[in-house]
Amino acid sequence: GAQTQPMTTISDIRAREVLDSRGNPTVEVNIGLSDGSWGRALVPSGASTGANEAVELRDGDPNRFHGRGVLKAVANVHNKIAPALFGKSVMDQRAIDDLLIELDGTHNKSKLGANAILGVSLAAARAASTSSGQSLYEHFHSLHQDVSGNDEPMTLPVPMFNIINGGRHAENSTDFQEFMVLPLGFDTFRRAMQAGVEVYHSLMTGLRNRALGTNVGDEGGFAPPVTTNRQAVELIIEAIERAGYTPGEHCFLAMDVAASELSSRPRRYTLPQRETSLSSEDLVDIYDAWIGDYPIISIEDGLAEDDWNSWDMMTRRLGSRVQLVGDDIYTTNPRLITQGIERSTSNAVLVKLNQIGTVSETLDAIRLTREAGWGTVISHRSGETEDSSIADLAVGVGAGQIKAGAPVRGERTAKYNRLLLIEEQLGADARYAGPEAYDKYLPRT
Repeated sequence: GAQTQPMTTISDIRAREVLDSRGNPTVEVNIGLSDGSWGRALVPSGASTGANEAVELRDGDPNRFHGRGVLKAVANVHNKIAPALFGKSVMDQRAIDDLLIELDGTHNKSKLGANAILGVSLAAARAASTSSGQSLYEHFHSLHQDVSGNDEPMTLPVPMFNIINGGRHAENSTDFQEFMVLPLGFDTFRRAMQAGVEVYHSLMTGLRNRALGTNVGDEGGFAPPVTTNRQAVELIIEAIERAGYTPGEHCFLAMDVAASELSSRPRRYTLPQRETSLSSEDLVDIYDAWIGDYPIISIEDGLAEDDWNSWDMMTRRLGSRVQLVGDDIYTTNPRLITQGIERSTSNAVLVKLNQIGTVSETLDAIRLTREAGWGTVISHRSGETEDSSIADLAVGVGAGQIKAGAPVRGERTAKYNRLLLIEEQLGADARYAGPEAYDKYLPRT
């Protein structure tokens, strides 16, 4: 008779405490399979975290790493998760993730720690892809097909290069957390990346010429002591032109305001640099004016995570002209994304694996977002590692957009270099999302 394939099962799980890009402890997990394959994953960590994020377990022992150790999370992998997963099929990602959620038993993964759970979930996905002889992006593609039920093409995402860092990611810089350049107007990812790099280096020249300094923030963007947010935008426009590109044709701008960090009471926002307090409407007025003045195509977290009614208002006012990305308001949580879709709260979602804590729930979040016709942005964290899984995720689900920081620092370039390799591997099938990702918001020529 026909030989039945032996099931590839989990036979070994090892976790350890390693370092992230800020020099803080984080979790690494290795999963070994019955066929000898291995998968490895490292877990990132955010600075400006949403209130509804899955909880990163920290030891709180002041004698180690100023309380930031993750030995409890590591022990949870060895003592609680491993015994439950031994002998289970690595090919059933959903069953693995459901078991992890059940073992934890809380709504926010606070018992075992989202860092323990995601480490295992992601290492399992990687081990499965190794065992099946697929690239991780191919494996994510088939998982996404299983979840969404349709076969969308894989695409190379538009890189959203964060080239000026402010807010919680840099001291004494802009109020808004990120100013990004998006090289849309190119045919390949490789060429888009070149443009992003050239603009970054042009910006460095512009800052030097003005004696503004070239210190960088957590995500590799410059953190100049600029006076206004508008000045940051103008520095980038000038850098695009100095690099030989046309703003609004080759390169566009995006911002992550991280407005939750600016809001201490409901519907009021304090901009420290301007020393002004603004209402939600005032803030939207500013964006309204800026969209008119500059080629801004995407605004993330323009209002605070608890300011739902104002989000609805912002989307009514600006949503036909600019991508409005929800991060803190949704925290990659399918339940909150569903609520946002029902209310037309935004028109795009930021997706971070470690905000929700498992691969399957992340794929659910992506499916909901895509079905609504909304933009999907796959994102890193400010505390990153050399793990490049999010590059594969962005390609596999055809997200069209990725945020992985400036085109410098190893933990950021790991993602961009991985995308270069994927583009090469896809060969003639490689498609750069380019302008398609922002169709609705591009000026009609």
